[in-house]
Amino acid sequence: MRSFLLAKRSALAVVTIFVCSAFINAQSGRVQPTPTPTPVDETLKVVTEEIKLNVLAFDQNGEFFRDVTTKDLVITENNIIHVPESVRRIPANVLIVMDTGGELRSIKSLDTTRKVALGVINSLRAGDAVSILQYSDKAEIVSEWSENRAEIADAIKRTKFGRRSVFVDALKLATEYLLKTPNDNRHLVLITDGTDSLGRSSEKFDAFQSLLGTDISVHVLSYTSMEAADIEPRTKGISNSPPPKAMPDEIQATLPNGVKDKGVKVGPTINLDRTLINKMKARKADLKTSEEQLAKLAEDTNGEFISPAGVDEMKEKASLVARMIDASYVVTYTPKFPVTESRGVAERVIDVTSKRAGLVVQARRRLVIERAK
Repeated sequence: MRSFLLAKRSALAVVTIFVCSAFINAQSGRVQPTPTPTPVDETLKVVTEEIKLNVLAFDQNGEFFRDVTTKDLVITENNIIHVPESVRRIPANVLIVMDTGGELRSIKSLDTTRKVALGVINSLRAGDAVSILQYSDKAEIVSEWSENRAEIADAIKRTKFGRRSVFVDALKLATEYLLKTPNDNRHLVLITDGTDSLGRSSEKFDAFQSLLGTDISVHVLSYTSMEAADIEPRTKGISNSPPPKAMPDEIQATLPNGVKDKGVKVGPTINLDRTLINKMKARKADLKTSEEQLAKLAEDTNGEFISPAGVDEMKEKASLVARMIDASYVVTYTPKFPVTESRGVAERVIDVTSKRAGLVVQARRRLVIERAK
């Protein structure tokens, strides 16, 4: 009996504290002459969540499908079926990240990167807003959001060469910059080999994870295959290329004609410098890892990954990236298991399929959710 009375008193004390707390929180800082108790319903907090993702829509001939509705799509999140709440086609915000540096590059050049960037913007539809970020020795925005293609082209032409390649800094800045735009249709285009002069593999992983926690689609035009193929003979001490130039082509192009180096054509040479050979092997391994990471990032964000075999192919494929961006619908749904119920870091694999004849959709996203601390 005594235990029952103690338990009853403890319960009464807890209820009293809760009511007092609710009463205090209901006040505006002034003393009310006749305080009104806060109704119990007003103390309940209802959290409504919405997940957004880009869905690419085509007909059976590969052309853009123009009238997709919520009735046409089925969403599965971790194998649980969800119903779309909205399907919208809106102009895109496209941030193009230009890799303009790197001391060990062989194929990657400022001129090629500029032409590929121009190929993307010239193929986007009217109404899309574009911004340009360049990185070499540092990462910086060189053109704010604009729909004026001439302005953007001028900004691309102003990009500069640098010795280093701070890829991690570029990823962080790009993510922060894109998330500031209120537009729900966000796309990141990386023209890069994805390597970082400072290494920083752990920070690179964290930057990728941050992107996976957003609704940003990442598209990649990658130099990795071209760079790896070019340095392959050097990993064995053999080279068909001229010795490295003391002055990069981008710098030579700015010099008067009489000063320019005409260059010499050389045949295969054998290099016995073990330090250089090991450096080339490390570079090749770095490129392989980078290619795998970039391909996975594009896949997990429903983007396009392109790793061409040559420079000409890279320029041609720029329009394909623009086509994918402009085939996007923004689809929203409410998860049946709220994000707020996640403990620590959680992953959700989202697939979207079509239930309409003639409609082909491409939409798969791996969403990484990390609860705020």
